Amino acid sequence: MRESAIEKYLREQVKAAGGRAYKFVSPGNAGVPDRLVLFPKERAYFVELKAPGKKPTPLQTVQGDKLRKLGFTVEVIDSKKGVDEFIRKHGVSAS
Repeated sequence: MRESAIEKYLREQVKAAGGRAYKFVSPGNAGVPDRLVLFPKERAYFVELKAPGKKPTPLQTVQGDKLRKLGFTVEVIDSKKGVDEFIRKHGVSAS
């Protein structure tokens, strides 16, 4: 399965759960997570999507660690099952 298919599935599932999954691009800051996922009640998560079995690059790991140090949750997801677990953990019904 391609990373793009997992990303599309994430967008669909987040929308169905009442949230938004914005493409996150930060010029001059390579390696930032792919998506900024927002749910009601001021809940924000950064999501790095990977093809099944793939791991974040060292730069992606550094960027994720910087966000975590600021108090944000950064998730790495490499499957539709991972998306489903993310929604169960953070979605509207989990509030």
